[in-house]
Amino acid sequence: MSYNLYNIAFYNVENLFDTINDPHTWDDDRTPEGKDLWTMEKYEDKIKNISRVISEIGHDSTKTAPAVIGLCEIENLTVLEDLVNHPNLAPFNYKIVHYDSPDKRGIDVALLYQASLFTVHHSEPKPLMINYLDDENRRFYTRDQLLVSGSLKGENVNLIINHWPSRGEGIEETNYRREKAAMLNKEIIEELYHKDPKAKIISMGDFNDGPNSKSFKEILQTNSNIALIDEQQLHNPMEIMSQKGKGSVAHRDEWHLFDQILISDSFVGNVEGLQFYDAKIFSMPYLISLSGQYQGFPFRSYDFDGYTGGFSDHFPVYISLIKHD
Repeated sequence: MSYNLYNIAFYNVENLFDTINDPHTWDDDRTPEGKDLWTMEKYEDKIKNISRVISEIGHDSTKTAPAVIGLCEIENLTVLEDLVNHPNLAPFNYKIVHYDSPDKRGIDVALLYQASLFTVHHSEPKPLMINYLDDENRRFYTRDQLLVSGSLKGENVNLIINHWPSRGEGIEETNYRREKAAMLNKEIIEELYHKDPKAKIISMGDFNDGPNSKSFKEILQTNSNIALIDEQQLHNPMEIMSQKGKGSVAHRDEWHLFDQILISDSFVGNVEGLQFYDAKIFSMPYLISLSGQYQGFPFRSYDFDGYTGGFSDHFPVYISLIKHD
């Protein structure tokens, strides 16, 4: 029996900004005159680096780039257009789904998809409404969750792209924000199930929470054991990776698996059409820092000494879906 593999990926690309100062966002650091001295040369180098990574994710198994890839920490549509038009990615004819979010830094989530493999039927941003705990009348502005519904090689698939609030102000102090994000994610998923109880759903992103956090285990009620998964329950293949000490990002000098891809039960077990095959962290040697404070961790674009010429402070993650002919 013959089969085909399709890779679904996610990548936090670490502040992919253009060099233009947007007066409506806090992007001043990423300008030629700003703290990061963000010049066109550095920007073009960043585009080259990120496009190379995307082009190589899962290439060994499919001989192509990911069918779809969710991104976060991108500034606007312009940087996405520069990214997909770079010679590293141009052959794959990636199309873009993007909406500006209300994030105060101006960073958004987005989806790239190979037009020959995926067709978009519907897309919309889902606002994450959070207020500050100490001021219920003041909104905490953060990224929307992006819902994209379409067909992957003729089969309906729903994708949710996430970038949940960070831990920058402390884990305990910010838990409520990620729990709110999990609740929104659950609402989106329940809406999809209301339309189709057998819906195929993939929720991916930088969740800024590990697989065993309350947001996953109590709110989204994820399950790492395929054999014990219930109907309309989410399977989290990254949970087992995390238990083995694997990570996608270094937070306070420890590995964490904040970048995850969750899949609905309709992808696992004895199902027709697209089925879950495996999940991986894309951590090629060239993506790992060889020296300095972040030795052994992702080779980031900036460290405390300034611009490094690296890639991102996160590794990409991806899953493979298999479809038998």
